[in-house]
Amino acid sequence: MNRFNILILAVMLSVSLARGAEDGKHLFILSGQSNMASLDPNISFTPTVEAAFGKENVTVVKDAQSGQPISRWYKHNKKGKPGTRGDLYGRLLKKVQLAIKGEKLRTVTFVWMQGESDVRETAAVYSDSLGGLIGHLKTDLQFKDIHFVIGRISDYGLKVPGAYKRWNFKKEGWQRIRTIQVEYAKSYRLGAWVDTDDLNDGKDHKGRDVENGLHYSVEGYRILGQRFAEKAIAVINAKPNKAIDSDKK
Repeated sequence: MNRFNILILAVMLSVSLARGAEDGKHLFILSGQSNMASLDPNISFTPTVEAAFGKENVTVVKDAQSGQPISRWYKHNKKGKPGTRGDLYGRLLKKVQLAIKGEKLRTVTFVWMQGESDVRETAAVYSDSLGGLIGHLKTDLQFKDIHFVIGRISDYGLKVPGAYKRWNFKKEGWQRIRTIQVEYAKSYRLGAWVDTDDLNDGKDHKGRDVENGLHYSVEGYRILGQRFAEKAIAVINAKPNKAIDSDKK
């Protein structure tokens, strides 16, 4: 075999290896409480990530439940009620494992929209619980580099008069969760956060006017899915440790 043929063979081998390294699905896991439960990924999230990576290369799994604290997902949250700690995580994991059975994963991105139920005393352990939840996924999926996108809870608890009395929380607790969510996303090597303060005005799914609502408008949920997708794409394509901050589009 002459040098030219050897060179061609080496190039073909390197290309084959490079393609092999890029094989696998981009897995997106969406979870959280009511504002995630009300988000339909098929409206804007899934089409956006499929346009970026190809429909055949994307798997989207969503499992959410309204009104739940993070202890329902993080097994070791000491503030959670015995018997419920981590039970929703177990449900989520089973759904994910079923969706990816027999598949090779190229990337895993965890998209989280939750926090309103932790604005009381559980805010003190929220950051640790976030880290623990992502740790659960890394261990159970055997995937070291999980990308993370979080939606910061809206300004509802800061702007609506009497909201803190109605739901028995302190404004300081609401702001604390917001701060923790942003700080955690910025400190996480493969993380980003999404602003939702402008998504809770407009018409809800029943045609009612929403102004600084606890939940978002129909258009707000569409935009939320779009923002989540764009941030997910950004963290996947970004170099590690490169900051990806929130913006509004």
